Amino acid sequence: MHTIAIGCDPNAAQAKAAIIQMLQQKGYTVKDFGSDDIIYANVAFEVAKAVAAGRYDRGILICGTGIGVSLAANKVKGAYAALISDVYSAERARKSNNANIACFGAFTIGIKLMEKLVKVFLQSEFEEGGPSQPKVDRICQYAEL
Repeated sequence: MHTIAIGCDPNAAQAKAAIIQMLQQKGYTVKDFGSDDIIYANVAFEVAKAVAAGRYDRGILICGTGIGVSLAANKVKGAYAALISDVYSAERARKSNNANIACFGAFTIGIKLMEKLVKVFLQSEFEEGGPSQPKVDRICQYAEL
């Protein structure tokens, strides 16, 4: 069972609370990094650093569109954040891209869809040695520069 770091901006507090409740009901250990800072980059950096350092297996970030938190999280070395809005992307973010943080837009998708996408993201695993391995390796190599 994965340990999850989660955070959001004030616009997404209701969505984050619903996701936390769903995850806890499913037995996940969840650390809430907050939702009070209007500068969404601050919580995104904290979640991304915690995931990149290995303190949590996966991260979840939510803002109005999900774009801002994904941009911010991807500035942290070792954080690989994917903006997710559909089931296929939720699965492929993990299986093809080895993303360790899922980002969502509270204003762009509903809470029920977000819950489903979180489940798919957390249940999917990267296909080690698969056709996407060289692509992911290249992203990781570039991040080391």
